[in-house]
Amino acid sequence: MGRRRGPEEPERQPEGLFGVEDLVAAAAPTSAEADRPFRDGPEARRLLRVTEIHAEPAAAASWRGRQIIARFPDARLVETDSHWRIPHLHGNEGNVRRWVRTKREVLVLGERASFAIRPNGRSADWIAPGLSNGCAMACAYCYVPRRKGFANPVTVFTNVDRVLGSLRRHITATGPKTEPNQCDERAWVYDIGENGDCSVDDLISDNTADLVHAFRHWPTAKASFATKLVNPDLLRLDPQGRTRIRFSLMPPEDSRLLDVRTSPVPARIGAAADFVDAGYEVHFNLSPVVVRPGWRQAWDELLRMMDDVLPPRVKEQSAAEIIMLTHNQGLHEVNLGWHPRAEDVLWREELQEPKQSENGAWNVRYRTAVKREAVEALSHMIGNRAPWLRVRYAF
Repeated sequence: MGRRRGPEEPERQPEGLFGVEDLVAAAAPTSAEADRPFRDGPEARRLLRVTEIHAEPAAAASWRGRQIIARFPDARLVETDSHWRIPHLHGNEGNVRRWVRTKREVLVLGERASFAIRPNGRSADWIAPGLSNGCAMACAYCYVPRRKGFANPVTVFTNVDRVLGSLRRHITATGPKTEPNQCDERAWVYDIGENGDCSVDDLISDNTADLVHAFRHWPTAKASFATKLVNPDLLRLDPQGRTRIRFSLMPPEDSRLLDVRTSPVPARIGAAADFVDAGYEVHFNLSPVVVRPGWRQAWDELLRMMDDVLPPRVKEQSAAEIIMLTHNQGLHEVNLGWHPRAEDVLWREELQEPKQSENGAWNVRYRTAVKREAVEALSHMIGNRAPWLRVRYAF
């Protein structure tokens, strides 16, 4: 398929939360800045400058909904019948031209209708009903917008008590874990952020804090979520070892192209010790692994960086997941409209083949031989560069 330049494609580099040239964390803050929550600081405001809130009536009237609306007092409030069906957002192909702007300026409030808890067995034992859908960041390979139709702003679910109630009942009914597995040796692990990023959600409301605090009281269970944003506010939540944060990592040069609006990879690695010290379990997602010219050397250098930067107390408790890239024809078309340079490395028809996922959708994944060779190569690199890093699973 031919490549065309998208109207939002930057001349040099996609917009990054901390600037595309930043490879290290920002300088130490002043005393006044240190006392101010990250969610009220300049980096967070760059990521989210909400000017428009679409809200279901019940969500807007709820306690959490009122908190969120008050947090963005200058935003225009628009009533909607369904958070899934907002005509000028969903199904409107013209929104591809405003892909990043929509993520920055639009917020949706709704009530979650499904509270099913699904078995997983990979990242977690169970997939919990999340309290968000969508993200303010704009990773070019993200699977969530495939189902949302040309716009993927954050949707926040405000009926927190019902989600926590479903988790409490499930955890009680499941009882203690009697046999260890690759997810965890002792606790049942619940992924609380399957379709969003809980670090970003914390910039909007206390939903993430409510989940972290709830799991402190469930000794047989552990929360887990993956993130690409270093949010220091989470250090104050005192998870007491009951929440696992998984920092997603890829070579910095890949991240600068594909992880649009995220924290730089060195900042994610550098934050790991602070999160361990704050009571989190810290794992890493080596994800997604993108096969492109020079990928082996780039991953080898990333593993070397991890080994050099991470202190022993992080290494001793860490583990990793290897997740190969999964792509999709629909997302490919969307990306051609706003960030076609990403498709130069994501859409490699000579290496990929269609495969139906567990939910029935047809995606594009690396051919079996390509995937096997890549997983073996990366596993070998880990053994050489970071032998302390236990690989929980590869997918």
